[in-house]
Amino acid sequence: MTPDVVSVGRISVDLYAMEPHQGFETQQSFRKSVGGSPTNVAVAAARLGHSVMLVTKVGDDAFGEYVKGRLEGWGVDTTYVGSAAGSQTPLAFAALTPPETPTVMFYRGEAAPDTTLLTTDVPESVITDAGILWISQGSLAHGSTAETSLAWMGLRTRDQHTILDLDYRPSLWADVDAARSMAQRAIALATVVVGNAEECEVALGVSEPDAAADALLAAGVRLAIIKLGAGGALLATATERVRVAPTPIDVVCGLGAGDAFGGALCHGLLEGLGLEDIGALANAAGAHVATQLTCADAMPTKSELLRVLEEAA
Repeated sequence: MTPDVVSVGRISVDLYAMEPHQGFETQQSFRKSVGGSPTNVAVAAARLGHSVMLVTKVGDDAFGEYVKGRLEGWGVDTTYVGSAAGSQTPLAFAALTPPETPTVMFYRGEAAPDTTLLTTDVPESVITDAGILWISQGSLAHGSTAETSLAWMGLRTRDQHTILDLDYRPSLWADVDAARSMAQRAIALATVVVGNAEECEVALGVSEPDAAADALLAAGVRLAIIKLGAGGALLATATERVRVAPTPIDVVCGLGAGDAFGGALCHGLLEGLGLEDIGALANAAGAHVATQLTCADAMPTKSELLRVLEEAA
């Protein structure tokens, strides 16, 4: 079966500190979940009813088995979630300092399993035939996965949805210049790019939303999406530009909201929705997750997403 979505890259076991507004040094308990931005996007799209394949690798350890089991429970196809012999599944610790922008510490080792993907790990047809290929900028930071991701993007036509998420984590990169160089290579291959103002500054050298959208469109992207946090979102094509108002919420944890946005974006594109509706759905999905502690566990179903929209109306 041809998947609706193929998502590539980072995966981890996430451990969330239970006490808000406290640093790691005073925490006594953590809640375990599944994480990694492209992994969260895969879960989000699956929860909205789509067939989703995740392409990544975990360690050959108990955490790797835990992650695969949880993904399968959410309906994500793990056929191409490989196991890297002799390696450990990465960990990410999050403290709600503050809840809106939590502090995250990554434990990924010298060569995390998800950085070792090769083009031969997946049949070419899986990449070329998918409705959406989702690539995270974090997948371009290390190891063979970086060039593999770019090669897979290059296999697709300009009529397909090849999405680059400007997911920027400073700790994954040697410096901003390295991140910008790889982002620009990927932007040239993408048909849809999504990122926030900081990520656009890193990738493009501009952070003002309209200017960032203009730069992406000038680079050949069909759809540019700038996430504005509490300001909503800007969605732009060559012929249309809309700003979508935010969904008002009380934030519990800001992590994963952007990934929920991404999963709903995939849903909207696959359903052929207009920009206004895509933006509203994506904002609502992000808002739903931001009211929960974890990421993957909190991804909304269609009914939960509709409830958020109804309550915000």
